[in-house]
Amino acid sequence: MNYELTPTILMVPGLRDHVPEHWQTLLEQRLPKARSVPPLEHDKLSCGARVAALDAALARISGPVILVAHSAGVMITVHWAAQHKRQIHGALLAAPADIETPLPPGYPERQTLEQNGWLPIPRQRLPFPSIVGASRNDPLARFERVQDMAQDWGSRFVDLGEVGHLNPPAGFGEWPMAETLIRRLVLM
Repeated sequence: MNYELTPTILMVPGLRDHVPEHWQTLLEQRLPKARSVPPLEHDKLSCGARVAALDAALARISGPVILVAHSAGVMITVHWAAQHKRQIHGALLAAPADIETPLPPGYPERQTLEQNGWLPIPRQRLPFPSIVGASRNDPLARFERVQDMAQDWGSRFVDLGEVGHLNPPAGFGEWPMAETLIRRLVLM
């Protein structure tokens, strides 16, 4: 296999950044060409700072890239795509957080998200192939809303079943399906 042509997998975590037992962290440790957008030291709620961090991480990678985003990381990815033109091989967008609707306690309020540049959610077609995975019982996004986002982004849609927010509190450290979906993107 020609590893120069094999895409680098770049993890785009959500607002909680890097959680040791999260499937993204575990996947990064297991895959040979995987990296992660580094956590922010300042402006942790700034969408612009997070988009800039994603862009800086991409600038350090030569060759094809597959983005693997979770939760607010999906929103970072779609904001980045609306502002930048770098070619991306594909993106796995797992359990996007619907930040346009009220989030449960413990998450930023709509006004805070709006003040920090997160709203509105970009809805234009993504300039690269993508797969959106949605949970039927995600406390941060209704299934139908995620379906609508996937359609607007031109993404393939995958029903993940009842997996909560696809994070450690929902019982997900390892998530083997991520590798299957990444392989699909490699072949797209």
